[in-house]
Amino acid sequence: MTADLRLRPVRDDDLPAFFAHEQDVEANWMAAFGPKDPTDRERFDAHWRRVRADERIVARTAVVDGEVVGHVVAFPVDERTEVSYWIDPGRWGRGYATAALTALLRELPRRPVHARAAKDNRASLAVLRKCGFVVIGEDKGYADGRGAEVEEWVLELPAD
Repeated sequence: MTADLRLRPVRDDDLPAFFAHEQDVEANWMAAFGPKDPTDRERFDAHWRRVRADERIVARTAVVDGEVVGHVVAFPVDERTEVSYWIDPGRWGRGYATAALTALLRELPRRPVHARAAKDNRASLAVLRKCGFVVIGEDKGYADGRGAEVEEWVLELPAD
């Protein structure tokens, strides 16, 4: 079902779909570390201007049959590269997150790569494990998407 998934650089006309995907209450709760107010379009637009202007960030739109199904991003955190992804909740369970992350990882020349997932977000943990990530630690922090402190797994895709 994911054979037709393609990644491409983020374009202006992708942003309305990304914004619509962020409006899902369940998706925000599961992601946990998303925006405090997903309905704030000004904050959303400012965020994507920063992402797209930073040449250290690799941001890609995930497209299936010409439709935007989500995005994947690799970004620097201190000396590490971390990845994140957001798939349209209406498309969950079809393998798109795994396919998109796998494709993004092929673009990244440097290992290790890191990721984080709320401990209770089993679906995200499964995606990361399918892509070769292993749990290397735990952390916790305040999650705007839940309005509370959340425990999370810290994962690593080891160097080859």
